[in-house]
Amino acid sequence: MSHNLVSDGYSKWRVWKISILILILLTAYNVFLTIKLMTTTTDCPESQENILDSIKFRQPECGEDQQPDQDPFEPDEPRIGSEHQDQLVEKYQLNLNLKLGRSDNRIAYTLFDHVIVGDKFVQLSDTFRTCLATQSSLDKIVSLVESSLHWAGPISLAVFAGSEKELNHILLFILYLRKCNSRIKDKVSFHIAILKGNGPKRFSIDEERLGRLSCMNPMANMHQLMMEINNNRMMGPWRHKLPYPQNLLRNLARKNCHTKYIFLTDVDVIPVKGMAEGLNEFLAEDKCRGKCAYVVPTYEVDERVLFPENKTELIRMASKGLARPFHHKVFIYNQYATNFSRWQNFKDPDRTIRVSHPVTNFEFLYEPFYIATDDVPPHDERFVGYGYTRNTQVYEMFVSGYEFQVLSPIFSCHWGLQVKKNRPPWREHQNNQNRKLFDQFKKEIFAKYNKDPLHMMVSKNNKN
Repeated sequence: MSHNLVSDGYSKWRVWKISILILILLTAYNVFLTIKLMTTTTDCPESQENILDSIKFRQPECGEDQQPDQDPFEPDEPRIGSEHQDQLVEKYQLNLNLKLGRSDNRIAYTLFDHVIVGDKFVQLSDTFRTCLATQSSLDKIVSLVESSLHWAGPISLAVFAGSEKELNHILLFILYLRKCNSRIKDKVSFHIAILKGNGPKRFSIDEERLGRLSCMNPMANMHQLMMEINNNRMMGPWRHKLPYPQNLLRNLARKNCHTKYIFLTDVDVIPVKGMAEGLNEFLAEDKCRGKCAYVVPTYEVDERVLFPENKTELIRMASKGLARPFHHKVFIYNQYATNFSRWQNFKDPDRTIRVSHPVTNFEFLYEPFYIATDDVPPHDERFVGYGYTRNTQVYEMFVSGYEFQVLSPIFSCHWGLQVKKNRPPWREHQNNQNRKLFDQFKKEIFAKYNKDPLHMMVSKNNKN
């Protein structure tokens, strides 16, 4: 009996001792785990709850570099890596970082100066007195091929890209033109404007396609790119849904010229051969005593003929109905004040550029292509799309005291005899919108100069 009691007591004591030992071990293990968790910061748990699962935020995998400044609310989508863009920038000498452009005056667009610079652009700017400043979208940029053949001086071209795809195609086509045309590669400095906020966030260049594009047919290549942008339509929907910022681009192009004088044109207005050289001589002896703008007569020419080599040939074409003053049938007031009859009848003693006559019948809506110093008033960038873009700027020049003088025997040409029925209806809509803006514009011009030489401030009732 006593033996059983001793045995029971020993068993209880052993269980109690083992329990104490287990408790000590558990306590020590808990202390160890606590210390480890407090001192370890680099190991990732095998799984963890994600409080942002509902917005599809991807947590970094264990061992993956953290991205503390990544926006967790940004959708996870394929991206063109910055490293790839850096490679393109270096390879093609692109001055393009879409995060570093400057804003326009209305903070509606982002502008990039000298994105691709002609190899001899700086040298030509030092040699010639006049820079050809022009603007374009992708559908007309091919006109540079002919302009660069005729114009020996520097060319400043501003281009608008309405979407990321359009930007990529524009860069591709510019590089293609530089690859295939040494004159463009040497002379042209390209600038780009995109929408601010909703514009492209990245860019890429299809280098494989660039290598395949044939230099034999730039027009066909341009048309193919336009078709891709606009879903198999040559004229893109952005022309009416996203009006083309002509005046913004004109200011961008002229401000990136580095010569004293600017010849401001549209990209499809082609100068006659030898104009830049002739202007060097004429402007060296510029005898203007006040504010002068030198008008270059502009004609539209039938596409079935060759570009006229000189004034005599142009006049012969005009006599046969193969050439006529620019916009003569579409909107006669566009160039009417130039007085083309007087210019054609002026007898040039030689090929030296001289003033044939002054513009004496200036009227509103006149919008000549002219050469002037870059202190002329800027183009008002509120006028977007078509209508009241160039003529408002020329009107301000006139009010501020500029004289317009017509030069001979130089001229410029636009391909195609234009007729009004070929114009899409959305252009008239844009024209009507800009007409409404003009009511405010003319009041501002009157307040600025305190002049109203064309009686723009007189009401229709008072006129009657």
